[in-house]
Amino acid sequence: MRSDLIRATFLDYFRGLDHLELPPGPLVTDERDLLFTNAGMVQFKPYFMGLDRPPHPRLMTAQRCVRTVDIDRIGLTDRHATGFEMLGNFAFADYFKRESMAWALDLLTDGFGLERDRLWMTVLRGDEESVDLWRGLGVPAERIQRLGPADNFWSMDVPGPSGPTSEIFYDRGPDVGRDGGPAVDSERFVELWNLVFMQYQRGGTDEEILGDLPGRHIDTGLGLDRLAMVLQGVGNLQEIDIVRPTLRAVREVTGRDDEPAAHRLVTDHVRTAVLLISAGVRPGNEGRGYVVRRLLRRAVRRLVLLGVDEPVLGPLAGSVPADDVVRAVVEREEGAFRRTLRAGNRLLDSALSRGPLGGETVFKLHDTYGFPVDLTVEIAREHGVSVDTDGFARLMREHRERSRAGR
Repeated sequence: MRSDLIRATFLDYFRGLDHLELPPGPLVTDERDLLFTNAGMVQFKPYFMGLDRPPHPRLMTAQRCVRTVDIDRIGLTDRHATGFEMLGNFAFADYFKRESMAWALDLLTDGFGLERDRLWMTVLRGDEESVDLWRGLGVPAERIQRLGPADNFWSMDVPGPSGPTSEIFYDRGPDVGRDGGPAVDSERFVELWNLVFMQYQRGGTDEEILGDLPGRHIDTGLGLDRLAMVLQGVGNLQEIDIVRPTLRAVREVTGRDDEPAAHRLVTDHVRTAVLLISAGVRPGNEGRGYVVRRLLRRAVRRLVLLGVDEPVLGPLAGSVPADDVVRAVVEREEGAFRRTLRAGNRLLDSALSRGPLGGETVFKLHDTYGFPVDLTVEIAREHGVSVDTDGFARLMREHRERSRAGR
């Protein structure tokens, strides 16, 4: 099933259940402590908090999202991506657990044709109500697993609405990984849909619960990319129909087929960088701009390691596709970083041959050559060399203090 048909099937199903479709929220959010929209519910935070009234008690969206917390896993797992699309249905003091569970199970099986006996559920340990509800819907007890809050309690990563979750996983089969459910192998048992039972107001940390929300709400997220991976029978997120053109272009520019993990990393990072640049974010040294810069630099370095010595990100961006302005931004950033790599690599290679990297070396790479510290750490880790990040941080603080004093 094509990705556009997956999206249409989801929206048609919930439209039939009296959900109002709203446009996706902006990728660059107004949340002070949130760099990008990382879930479909972000634009609805005022509704969950009782600060504003939704236009309808039942809503649905198809939302582009960006998360970089798993950036080091890109290419190494089948299921991670920095940019993805989340299909969501939301209820504000309307329906709750029973309906959201029943509809999700119905849509996955009757709507998308997934085998019921390959679906597994997780719930927050102690939430026996959700266990009983799944049992009542015909899910066997042995395919319901109880996990801790790290897996089954959700928040925006900033103060706001939160609540326990129940997640739905699909068993991709013994060729992918070990048996035993999502508690054992999250590659074989891939999470498709997260049902969040919004009940609490979170404080400054995940553990700090300030109290109950004004009402009990529903926030769900079905990963379009992951469902496409399953329905299209491909092995990873970069092989699905809407991403495959970029992966194919990456393979063509490298002329190799023996580095699938590297190809998938470049594919993911180029696509997400284009998405962010198209949303108005420009490469920079801080905040949102640094995310774009980091994605492009990681892509360039991996291409260099694959033997691609000439700039190629412009044509790769065109496979997303990207307009001329976006391509120009990508090309400028690639050119600047390739010059940085040539200059900094000589110093870094020499330092790595001598053992652990001291804070002074890391600072020189950063200050003189513009070599980002996270890339230095990544390269050192690949060589099994430790890095004195504390020493680097101290030198950076001293450098900033001198700069302020000079001003």
